[in-house]
Amino acid sequence: MRYLPHTDADRRDMLRIIGAADIDALFADVPEAARLTAPIAGLSAHMGELEVERALGKMASRNLTAGTTPFFLGCGAYKHHVPASVDHIIQRGEFLTSYTPYQPEIAQGTLQVLFEFQTQVARLTGMEVANASMYDGSTAMTEAVFMARRVTRRNRALVSSGVHPHYVSVLQTLTRFTEDEVTTRTPDLTSHDDLEALAAAVDGTTSCVVVQNPNIFGHVADLAPLAAACHANGALLVVVVTEVVSLGAIRSPGEMGADIVVGEGQGIGNGLNYGGPYLGLFACREKHVRQMPGRLCGETVDADGRRGFVLTLSTREQHIRREKATSNICTNSGLCALAFTTHLSLLGESGLRKLAALNHARAVQLAQRLARMPGIELVTQSFFNEFTIKLPIEARPVVRKLADKGILAGVSLGRLYPGVAALERGLVIAVTETVTDADMDALEDALDEVLA
Repeated sequence: MRYLPHTDADRRDMLRIIGAADIDALFADVPEAARLTAPIAGLSAHMGELEVERALGKMASRNLTAGTTPFFLGCGAYKHHVPASVDHIIQRGEFLTSYTPYQPEIAQGTLQVLFEFQTQVARLTGMEVANASMYDGSTAMTEAVFMARRVTRRNRALVSSGVHPHYVSVLQTLTRFTEDEVTTRTPDLTSHDDLEALAAAVDGTTSCVVVQNPNIFGHVADLAPLAAACHANGALLVVVVTEVVSLGAIRSPGEMGADIVVGEGQGIGNGLNYGGPYLGLFACREKHVRQMPGRLCGETVDADGRRGFVLTLSTREQHIRREKATSNICTNSGLCALAFTTHLSLLGESGLRKLAALNHARAVQLAQRLARMPGIELVTQSFFNEFTIKLPIEARPVVRKLADKGILAGVSLGRLYPGVAALERGLVIAVTETVTDADMDALEDALDEVLA
């Protein structure tokens, strides 16, 4: 049943007030190719509930799901094992009923969880303070660029070619409406990164340099020299981490001199979920905390001296005057943050380090096997659990043929960078603790057959 309470007169009044000629004008920024011109094929205009369930079930059965096939996809969304205890805990009533604390001091349990979450993120990233989460990794990165402009009073952001192109697209979309000037370029299919070139390009107009570690090819780099170059010129170093489990194995961005660290927390406690909801991480140096977007939970004592928690900083446009807000897109993904905190608490420090070590060992094992295959070149020489190989032919058709064989083999760079011929043979492969020896055998055998 459709319930549309607005009358034609209501719609005309709303369009008149906002200055739009008609409803179609509201979609002017959506490319025509992305707009529906007819009802979706296969869906009837009128169906009963049972018929809808059957129709959607039939459509869903066409999916090749991550849990039923050898799975090597990554590039910002990772299949890790989430214990059943995580789902059990986050569904407890005291968490679900106090999901977003708009009257925060009443929801002490939620505030404590967010306080613990902030502590975990700060320790993982090597930073002094973290907020109570954000929408996802890409919008967190954009918020970091906005924050750097406020801190430095400069507007030129240099973005590494190793940053995920989807993150860059989000940044470019949102900076259309700000004073920020974004400079980036397309990567080369080689094992080197562009950190030296970035360091040389930093000058007195640069607000920040944005790098991803591990980068889109999976390459892990030492960011300390770049951080020194940024600081020598009064710019900030923003580090993006799309695979949060990597922080259990490699030096934290804070240790390497980062000023702001953002990332995607999906890899801990959260499933792939068809691409969302996900969990944005945001941490920074304490001296910049007043310019940090989002919310910050703090620890205090009540009138009787008992330990308590409070919203210490709240800079969302919902809470303060819009023109004073440091953010208006920082939905905090509270339930995803709870899942993150629950899973990480169950793992503990030693558990996270063991998980990270297992991921790395499995990735090394597969990389060595694939590198021995004729015609395949291992591009990434220093990596965590994700690496790039160069195939003798274009990667996109290979990925499709492997999917037809029931193997989700990785993400082709041709898909991420359409039209860039130099990257068409690149394939990014992720290996987590969920990958078995049988999965590796299946991938190797299928690749050998497809490439023959």
